[in-house]
Parts: sequence; structure tokens; C-alpha cells
Amino acid sequence: MIHPTAIVSNNAQIAPDATIGPYTIIGDNVIIGAGTQIMPHVVIDPYVEIGANCRIFQYAAIGAEPQAVKFKDEETWVKIGNGCTIREFVTIHRGTESGGKLTQIGDNCLLMAYTHIAHDCRVGRNVVMSNNATLAGHIIIGDHASIGGLVAIHQFVRVGEYAFVGGKSAVVKDIPPYVLAAGDRATLHGLNQVGLKRHGFTTSAVFQLKKAYRIIFRIGLTLNEAIERVAAEVEPIPEVKHFIDFIKSSERGITR
Repeated sequence: MIHPTAIVSNNAQIAPDATIGPYTIIGDNVIIGAGTQIMPHVVIDPYVEIGANCRIFQYAAIGAEPQAVKFKDEETWVKIGNGCTIREFVTIHRGTESGGKLTQIGDNCLLMAYTHIAHDCRVGRNVVMSNNATLAGHIIIGDHASIGGLVAIHQFVRVGEYAFVGGKSAVVKDIPPYVLAAGDRATLHGLNQVGLKRHGFTTSAVFQLKKAYRIIFRIGLTLNEAIERVAAEVEPIPEVKHFIDFIKSSERGITR
């Protein structure tokens, strides 16, 4: 159902059972999936694809041009997966030519009020961003990560899977998967044990991750020395391998 006060482009592709609320504006080249609900006063600019069964609340603004001086009005996109909830005043900007032309949000994400996702970000599945959390450009957020309220993340930073970033943190370096980070300049505070337990990680997997975390971050070794020691002393389960591979591939450096 499309409310009669909504302004919807003839070029938009809207599923028959999607709902468009009063005074909402839907631009050209917008795709809205089955069962998605768009509340009143939402603006969806051109080149946005929204999956099925999403809920987008009033005053959200999706698909605006990126706040980047390099942007030259090229065709770039925002793509949002299935089952996402996007609350009041959330802003999500399109990608840029140099960033892959895409800002992407995975399935089943919860973006709370006033969150901002800048150009060329890649947000994984089942991510929670609390109120006023802010992503600069080119950030990667792994699946099942949680970003606390008022968190600001520097451009090109990566946050790993199942990581938790505590509220009011400033993040300027990569945060490995499975960890807890917090602070005015974010520092690590051990594994995200509550999150890992909630997501069904085995006691054995958590134990091996604890061993790897301690060797990497707590006993004063160089990174190369620590990685060699992890290889010698920690069971090479997939979670440990991913933890180490993430750290080794960091370009910005790792939060400690």
C-alpha cells in the first residue's frame, strides 16, 4: 500500500505488499522488497535497493550523495539486506567511484536512532549499531558485531565479527573479531565472552581464543613472536585462525 501523500518515482520498483507511509519520498531507481514497511516522512534517494521485510522509521534518509569531495555525481548505490530495522533519523550515504560504488548493509541489522553510515562502508549481517553511532567512509563491520551508542569510528577501520565496542568510544585502529573494546581512545578489554556465549560458541573454542588473546596482547611479545607462539601453543581451530588472519592483514594497525 502506498499512501496517497507519498511521492514515488515511476521508475521505482516496489513489491506489491510493501508499505509506503505518508509524506515519504521515493526517488528514481529504487528497489523495495516484499513486506518492507517504510514509515512516514522517510526520504529514499535514487540508487537504493532495500530487501524484504525491512522496517524503516520516520525521518530516515537513505541514499543521499556521499559527503566526499571526490564524488562527481556518478551512479553509485546503497544496498540493504533483508530483515533490517532502521530507526528514526538514520542516515546512509551512497558509495563513491574509488570505494567500489557501493555502501552495503547485510541482513537482519538493527540501526538505532541517529546512526550514520558513510560512503563505501560494508556492514555485515546481524550487526547492532546503537544510538548516534557513526561510521566514517570505507569502514568494514563484521557479522554479529555490536557498536555502542555515541561511538565514532575512523575511516578505513575494520571491526571484526562478534566484537563489541562500548559506548562513547573513539576507534582509530582495527578491532579484532571476538573482543571487547571501549574507551575514549578505544582499548581492548578481553574477549566478548557474553556475546560469544549468546551466539553458541563452545567452551573449548572460547578457551582457545582466550589463550590466543593473552599471547597476542598481554605478555609483551612482538607481533611476529606472538603469532609464532600462538601457532605453537594454541589449537588451530577456525576461530583462532580467523583471529590471527585478521590481525596479520591489518593495514591501520590493531587496537590494543
